[in-house]
Amino acid sequence: MLETDRLLLRQWKASDYSEFAKISGDTDVMEFYPKPLNVAESNALADRIRGLINKRGWGFWAVEIPKQQGFIGFVGLHIPSEQLPFSPCVEIGWRIAKEHWGKGYATEAARAALDYGFSELGFDEIVSFTTLANLRSQRVMQKIGMSDVKENFMHPDIDRSHPLCEHVLYKLTQSDWIKRERISNE
Repeated sequence: MLETDRLLLRQWKASDYSEFAKISGDTDVMEFYPKPLNVAESNALADRIRGLINKRGWGFWAVEIPKQQGFIGFVGLHIPSEQLPFSPCVEIGWRIAKEHWGKGYATEAARAALDYGFSELGFDEIVSFTTLANLRSQRVMQKIGMSDVKENFMHPDIDRSHPLCEHVLYKLTQSDWIKRERISNE
């Protein structure tokens, strides 16, 4: 479990699944994915995420706003199974319910996940990637200190002719994170 000023990042509960299905079925939330997920697909993904947290102790944590709102999405760390051009790697990612966009929740939770990844798990580098058109996620990447490394790639799980195939790659190293944290604490 990780806590921020406003959020709790935790293991998934069975009660999160129905809200996750709504989020994963929302065409606005899933605009930059090949398609929204149906309930069965969403539940299968939630099972995989939950299982990975059980196995590793970390992953795409469920995010809630304590005493206000239960599950609002996920934020966390993951080892992609795809054979990406920069694998092996650890990525940071998020999926937040549309009604919670623009409140800084993804950024706040992602900073906590980065801190955990670098401080507790000792990762040397964390990456994030998204399709070219997903400027909202790219802004979150920038706000958490990541840099576009100008190494765009074609995502291997998306047909090369699909408009979402080309992705941007952002990275942050542990040493850059430590420098930023030191400066912000002075």
